[in-house]
Amino acid sequence: MFASAVEKNRHDDRLVSGREVCPRCRRPAAACYCAHVRPIDTRTRLVLLQHPRERYVAIGTAHMASLCLTNSELHVGVDWSRSEPLRRALADRARPPILLYPGEGSIDIVKSPPPGPVTLVVVDGTWAQTKKVVRTNPVLAALPRYAFVPPAPSEYRIRKEPDAASVATIEALVHALTALEGDEDRFATLLAPFRAMIDFQIGCQERLHGARVRHAKRRDRARRFRVPRVLSERLHDVVCVAGEANAWPYALRAGGAYGDELVQWAAHRPATGETLELVVAPRGEIAPGTTLHTRLDEATLRAGGTLAELLARWHAFVRDTDVVCSWGRYETSLFTAAGGRLPAAHLDLRRVARDVTSGTGTGSLADYRERIAPALREDERERHAELLARVPGRAGHKLRAIADVIASFVALSGGAGAP
Repeated sequence: MFASAVEKNRHDDRLVSGREVCPRCRRPAAACYCAHVRPIDTRTRLVLLQHPRERYVAIGTAHMASLCLTNSELHVGVDWSRSEPLRRALADRARPPILLYPGEGSIDIVKSPPPGPVTLVVVDGTWAQTKKVVRTNPVLAALPRYAFVPPAPSEYRIRKEPDAASVATIEALVHALTALEGDEDRFATLLAPFRAMIDFQIGCQERLHGARVRHAKRRDRARRFRVPRVLSERLHDVVCVAGEANAWPYALRAGGAYGDELVQWAAHRPATGETLELVVAPRGEIAPGTTLHTRLDEATLRAGGTLAELLARWHAFVRDTDVVCSWGRYETSLFTAAGGRLPAAHLDLRRVARDVTSGTGTGSLADYRERIAPALREDERERHAELLARVPGRAGHKLRAIADVIASFVALSGGAGAP
């Protein structure tokens, strides 16, 4: 492995700031876990595919695992359709590839391990990130899929896992390699640097706790949620929107041969329940991942209406006084690039979410909705079922999530948002 320019710059920045960093584990010198790393040889070939956003997470474990496992390689990215290293790894006839990833159709690697040595492909990242990587790469989705049920809860006490069945990447490798090669004690040594890192982080938290106590009064003040007033005072003007694109891989888009094309646009007024939705037939070839990403099959896409029809229906639906609410700016930019016109007022709910959660990460729309939205009442469940029935594919789920987030923002602000 060799460091990218971005990685080198970040490392240099830490040195300039006076904070010494270990060049091997990339942790501050005081938190270095290299003394606990013991090289382990395996007949299994390990291929770790890390989502870019996970690369600089200080408490991540994929890089740690790559330091311990001599027969491993770590790559960073999302789209692997043109990756020569991955192509070579998957072409290893002596070690046929399998994917360690839970889901429908996965085989229990403990109860039914594959015969002989294999190339074990592991995707590293949050649940939402790994889903995107697998979804974006048909070559990964087509691999035989294996999973396991953890015999004990994760030891990842410094990072909340989404459920009891989730474990850190390095913990998953301990379970998988033990199932493939036996010798549980040998692979248990993988956890030594992992536990050292966790103990160090918890020790830091405990040392800092005393300093935080003197700020308790300030911490205990009632939190002011920075929710825009328009969401509570002008709810009848709020329109949730979601769009889908016929989107090509980055490598093809960079060459200028293909551009993102709007293939679905949907809008919903939470106050009245009015809904607009239209699938727009693609003008040319459908990108490989479009049907999977939009959750619309090719027949539905090809049977869609025209862009002119969509723009006419949108013109009749929207008012100049409306406030368009979207999650991020990509979909509204896609709509305007296709010739659509939006009202002057536009609210990016992802930015609002960062304010509401005091600048902490929001994650995906689905993740944020699960975190902040209250339990749905029965009448809300019925309303959302109707919405999903009217808006097919992924766009319907986006609209439902956006409506839930707006309702939660209004509840948090007490009915009166911030200016």
